Amino acid sequence: MWVKICGTTNLEDAQASVEAGADALGFVFAPSTRRISPKDAGKITARIASPVEKVGVFVNQSPEIIVDTVRKAGLTGVQLQGDEEPGIARELKEIVPGLKVFKTIHMREAQIAEMDLKLMAGYDGLLFDSGTKENRGGTGVTFDWISNAPMIRFLTRKFRVIIAGGLTPMNVGEALRLFAPAGVDVVSGVEREPGRKDHDKVCAFIAAAKGPETE
Repeated sequence: MWVKICGTTNLEDAQASVEAGADALGFVFAPSTRRISPKDAGKITARIASPVEKVGVFVNQSPEIIVDTVRKAGLTGVQLQGDEEPGIARELKEIVPGLKVFKTIHMREAQIAEMDLKLMAGYDGLLFDSGTKENRGGTGVTFDWISNAPMIRFLTRKFRVIIAGGLTPMNVGEALRLFAPAGVDVVSGVEREPGRKDHDKVCAFIAAAKGPETE
């Protein structure tokens, strides 16, 4: 199970997440209480072992700004959290070979049945979150799991699905049972305050998500 700990703002939290078994760290470059500068993120990623993915979160920013941030911050992937056109994924990958591009689907707005799945094929993963246009992520609340589970499970056959939104050490197991995703992404559920991780919660979340993998 792929686990991303998002909203990373400092080296101590980053190292604690990696030591606990995180597969990826997330850095927010959009307006947020967890926002970090490319320069500061670069200082952190330079100290983190290369196998761990470093993913930047962007909202409606231009390819030029995203690429500049990728290079300054030492990122291996980007997460598009806004209303970006599907073609941006191909553009980013052409400029930065090997870059992973994830697309967030906001479940309080989206109607999965109406999605053009062909447009989703260019991404390395679809991240289903509970955010809205006013609050793009880190809401601390879940979307309607029960209603959306059948379609999301169907999409796992075609895409790399990642579940986010309101996850905690206590409910991540239920999310895995309902959706059978390739990965999970957590922010507020492992924090002691916005932008600062609770290391015990990080460990508990990763242990719950990975199960026997952590033993």
